[in-house]
Amino acid sequence: MPPRRKLNEFERGRAVAWFQDGVPKQEVARRLHVSISVIVRLIQRFTATGRVQERRRPGRPKKTTPREDRLIERLALQTRTASSSIIRRQLRVATNTNISQQTIRNRLHGFNLRSRRPAVRPRLTPAHRAARRAFCRRHVRWTRQQWSQVLFSDESRFTLNHNDDRLRVWRRQGERYIDATVQENVAFGGGSVMVWGGFQPSPQNTIVSCTG
Repeated sequence: MPPRRKLNEFERGRAVAWFQDGVPKQEVARRLHVSISVIVRLIQRFTATGRVQERRRPGRPKKTTPREDRLIERLALQTRTASSSIIRRQLRVATNTNISQQTIRNRLHGFNLRSRRPAVRPRLTPAHRAARRAFCRRHVRWTRQQWSQVLFSDESRFTLNHNDDRLRVWRRQGERYIDATVQENVAFGGGSVMVWGGFQPSPQNTIVSCTG
């Protein structure tokens, strides 16, 4: 199911324009990554009022202006690993606006930015990349019988300490593997247990072995 979020004014205008051009509501919802009910309510409101803006709702007014909201988004995108407390301090220095960390997170959620663990990849030099391409070219035509003679292995880390020093990054849906949200590593640090495992494919079965 698409994530629950509010469309901004630009997205609401695009949704109405697509609908008027004959795009089905389901397709409009898919393009904007929202539930179909969000598009249905938007079209109903536009049909009744001719406007895409939401009705003013009673309650506590927002503590930030649209300009401050855009600044919060920009700060998170400039430094994906910045925590909500760091963004809060930066905003206070820049605009003298004092808001809570939860408000920072709420604004970023409104821009479809969520705090997630970064994808991890090994740090590859040009020599590493060239060697991997050469390996692929040498083995691209290997048969299943040839691969059955190869032992594939991998390793995982199990942290013993409460603080594993892992980062979190702000990212939108579909941004898991972009460079700004990926953490490169060379080797694991201390305070952890390494578990190694390997498997060897064969025509009949798979052999698995593990060691700590």
